Amino acid sequence: MSEQPASADTARQQLEPAAADAVRAYAARTRENADQLAAVLEDIAANGLPSAEDCTPWEELREAHLARLAAQRPAVA
Repeated sequence: MSEQPASADTARQQLEPAAADAVRAYAARTRENADQLAAVLEDIAANGLPSAEDCTPWEELREAHLARLAAQRPAVA
C-alpha cells in the first residue's frame, strides 16, 4: 500500500462518519499493539531473554486466550 496520497484525478469513495471513526479506532489499536511489541523487543535487545521461571508457559497463554474467545461467543446448541 502506498503512502502517497491519491492523485487529484482519482476519485475516492468517502466513508460514512461512523465507518471512518471505526477505521481510526482500529488504526489506534494496531499502533498501540505495535508499540507494545516494539517495547518488548527493545527490552530483550537491551537486557537479553528473561529466565524461563519468569515466563508463562505458552499452553497457559493459549488456554486463557481460548477461554476469552469462548466467553465472547454465545454458545450454540
